[in-house]
Amino acid sequence: MFNRDRWQEILEVLTSNWFRTVLTSFGVFWGILILIILLSAGKGLENGIRADFGDIATNTMFIWTRSTTKAHMGLPIGRNFRFKIQDVVTLKEKFPQLRYISPRNQLGGFGGNNNVVRGINTGAYNVYGDYPEIIKQEPMAITAGRFLNHNDINAKRKIAVIGLGVRNELYEKEEEVLGSYIKIQGVNFMVVGTYKKRTSNGDGEEGQKEIYVPFTAFSQAFNQGNNVGWMSITANDGYPITDMKMNIVNEMKSVHKVHPEDTRAVGFFDLYEEYNKVESLFGAMSFIGYFVGVLVLLSGIIGVSNIMLIVVKERTKEIGIRRALGEHPWSIKKQILLESIFLTIISGMAGIVFGALFIYGVNAILDANGPVDMFMNPSVNLGVVAAALVILIFSGLLAGFIPAQSAIKLRPIDALRTE
Repeated sequence: MFNRDRWQEILEVLTSNWFRTVLTSFGVFWGILILIILLSAGKGLENGIRADFGDIATNTMFIWTRSTTKAHMGLPIGRNFRFKIQDVVTLKEKFPQLRYISPRNQLGGFGGNNNVVRGINTGAYNVYGDYPEIIKQEPMAITAGRFLNHNDINAKRKIAVIGLGVRNELYEKEEEVLGSYIKIQGVNFMVVGTYKKRTSNGDGEEGQKEIYVPFTAFSQAFNQGNNVGWMSITANDGYPITDMKMNIVNEMKSVHKVHPEDTRAVGFFDLYEEYNKVESLFGAMSFIGYFVGVLVLLSGIIGVSNIMLIVVKERTKEIGIRRALGEHPWSIKKQILLESIFLTIISGMAGIVFGALFIYGVNAILDANGPVDMFMNPSVNLGVVAAALVILIFSGLLAGFIPAQSAIKLRPIDALRTE
């Protein structure tokens, strides 16, 4: 089947008209290249968005209080209320499927007044009163020292863990951070650790400019009592927080005597639901990439089939002579199919090589200039490349099948009469 004379004939046929062969193969080349570019771009966007999520616990919701819009149980409309630390215990008892419940309080923030002082340096930062579990819900790398622990909570220690952005703005480059003190709204806190959050945008984001202190010390220092500003709630694997959120909200309404139909009094944000929307977007992007790429590839395959019909037409007399000399119809059919497959695979492989070079070039640019917002490390799975090769072989067979059938249907006497 794969003898030297046959392959020499294939090369002679395809090189007899270089320009036509190149134009024909360009359709397949372009289809594979477009497919790789679309899929790699989609993967780059997916990687960037996933990096922005980082290792955050996505099966999470956030819940907070607002003023009521309905009177209830003798309480007036427009009433302001706050969650209490006891609410954490209530939720744990009512919903054993919950993994972490982190009550939180917050001060300051980007664009606010300078609320943190060290020496002559000042800054406006988000300051969170938290429990140690928050690091499991919003993972961060501790670069020096340690994070909060329950001994800090029980002893109400005035300690702080600061981001690298805070460290860079309040301290000199070689200055020792651990054991030093910062003043948060006039209250001294000792720094026991520094952290770095991992995002696609590197170290310069506002996420690196936050300060974490024990919840109890925060409440004592800033007169919060047992009030809770908001809660971060994460469910166990296998228990989507989306399915539980309204039960949690309704429980908090009941505890704080809020009308069951008051939709504004308790606010919440479902991170799991939003994350699933992003996951659906990734699926849609992959589908569009495959759909467009396959359509372009199909147009190239049609071009190969058309050119093979022309080749068969040009070789009608040759085919008649071969049939008259006794060559089996399957041998002629096989020859046409091999020519089609060879042309398709060669042009497809060229598309794969150029696609790989394109991805390499984009990654080199990103490495040299830093990641772009929501886009990083575009790539294509090797399985996709392997599938593309299989598609190319199958497409080559399809592209050559009709011309091959046309070739063997010719009667030798009719083929010999063709001029």
